[in-house]
Amino acid sequence: MSRAPNLLVVIVDDMGVHQLGCHGSAYYETPHLDRLAGEGVRFASAYSASPVCSPARAALYTSLHPARLHLTNFIPGTEPSNPRLLTPRWRAFLPVEVDTLGDLFQRQGYATAHFGKWHLAPDYHYRPGRPMDPESQGFDVVRVTRKPLTDADPEADPHHIDRITDDAIAFMRAPRDRPFLCVVAHTALHRPEMAPAAEIARFAAKPGADRDCNRPVVGAMVARVDRGVGRLLDELRQSGRDQDTVVVVTSDHGAFGRSDERKPLRGAKADLYEGGIRVPLLLRIPRNRSGPRVISAPVFGTDLLPTLLELAGLPPPRASDGCSLVPLLRDPSAPTPHAALFWHFPHYHHLGRAPCGAIRAGRWKLIEWFEETVGGAGVSEPVELFDLETDADESVNLARQEPERAASLLEQLRAWRKAVGAQDMVPNPAFDPARGGQRAAPPPGDPVNPYSL
Repeated sequence: MSRAPNLLVVIVDDMGVHQLGCHGSAYYETPHLDRLAGEGVRFASAYSASPVCSPARAALYTSLHPARLHLTNFIPGTEPSNPRLLTPRWRAFLPVEVDTLGDLFQRQGYATAHFGKWHLAPDYHYRPGRPMDPESQGFDVVRVTRKPLTDADPEADPHHIDRITDDAIAFMRAPRDRPFLCVVAHTALHRPEMAPAAEIARFAAKPGADRDCNRPVVGAMVARVDRGVGRLLDELRQSGRDQDTVVVVTSDHGAFGRSDERKPLRGAKADLYEGGIRVPLLLRIPRNRSGPRVISAPVFGTDLLPTLLELAGLPPPRASDGCSLVPLLRDPSAPTPHAALFWHFPHYHHLGRAPCGAIRAGRWKLIEWFEETVGGAGVSEPVELFDLETDADESVNLARQEPERAASLLEQLRAWRKAVGAQDMVPNPAFDPARGGQRAAPPPGDPVNPYSL
């Protein structure tokens, strides 16, 4: 490349690894994503920094952990009426003074654009140039979209998949003498789940359609997102820009669904089992001559920004909780970038199981349930310990069989929380166990939780 590369970053909402053919799905149809994986690198153990959207996106954009930002729940969040634990005073916005990928690349002369979901401002009332909306975070060209209302027309691209793909293509086609950063942030596959009737019927006829994790309407939504990615890749190829454009596709967190269903991973959006935080991460570098590769080292959402900066030949962010993945791209046998990965979710969520934190160190993963360790609920295990090498679907809790290992990991997790200034929950002195009301309500306009947890 004679100049710094262009950067195309696609973020799909609520997409789990079980929804891609290149990750083994026989139900979902993702030929264009699979083609991208075949032309570049697929990270087999990529993790979101949070099981819900706003903090996960903040980590992708800033390379800072949600616990450090104190942006730990979806914006604006909801609260139970009678919680056992009190939620800390978290930050329901991304401050303008925190550098995003838009800020950093714009300062280096990149043309920058953001199309689709933002969800980092205090509310949904987007106005061009308003503080904490995308223009204030380094993006020159912006279209903000929201998820559709529940009465939207499913035949009319309610999630704007085609519309923001059109915007991205127009932006990439525009003549310019400088490189570009283009972020395509889909609202699909978020609820409300909507797709054309004929497409839903086609997926309903496929084997496996009776499983909750293979809902036909989601199959149709995935296929439409995949076609959008295909159009972006075709545009790059036809214009010759595939020779100077880095392409990344990922998701903010795992899929909405039934947490205990193995798919094959256990977990779903809003919990810290693998299915809630393992995400697709596909990356293609221009003129890649090494062929398709799979990297198994665990990587984290905070790694995206330092990786893009190094690929562009730019210095790392001044403050970062991430690591550049370029050494792994050059040599998949390079040392794992993280000795341990950490999560902090001090919230009640209408889809989640309970407030929790987690650590993964090598093959071992521990989940701490705050209602037990902080609130003394005494109704379930305070921690769960899993050997992900032999038990990838987290079916066997080894905490009692490996008490010293569990205690050591719990100590590491608590030390990390202290080091990053994570906000802790505290017992609610007014909690009344006879009252009920211990679950958070769904946000306005969102259907109630269809699952009993």
